[in-house]
Amino acid sequence: MSEFIIILGWFGLYAPMALGAIGSIMGCAVAGQAAIGAMLDTESGYGRYVGVSAMPSSQVIYGIVIMFTLNRPIDSANAAGIFAIGVLSGVALMFSAIYQGQCCASAIHASKAKPEIFGLSIAPAAIVEGFAVFAFIFALVISAGITVAPV
Repeated sequence: MSEFIIILGWFGLYAPMALGAIGSIMGCAVAGQAAIGAMLDTESGYGRYVGVSAMPSSQVIYGIVIMFTLNRPIDSANAAGIFAIGVLSGVALMFSAIYQGQCCASAIHASKAKPEIFGLSIAPAAIVEGFAVFAFIFALVISAGITVAPV
């Protein structure tokens, strides 16, 4: 049973990075597809479409930082905490990136028809990013309370 708990700890260690990357891949793909479509329909402003389509990539960066923060020798005393923080923050980052990509795609679609609303149209994506930042900060704060296994 102890080995299983330690395996869960290792899973939790890498989960924020892996789940954040999965979400970023999906979010950037959705927004990127919208950007490509917008480029076909407009004569200028391609850079802003590409820039907005990259917004969901930040969640993988948050996941990497959480992973490094959780990185410590894993034993049966700290594995459950590492698992819980890693998996739950990773799931939050994944969903945040996916939905941020959808917000970015909507902003791209709206701004190609009405370019003057571009700045305002990315506000929902920024709000979703805020929730990713909340999950990131909470994971960092809570991870400070996890015991470090004696060497």
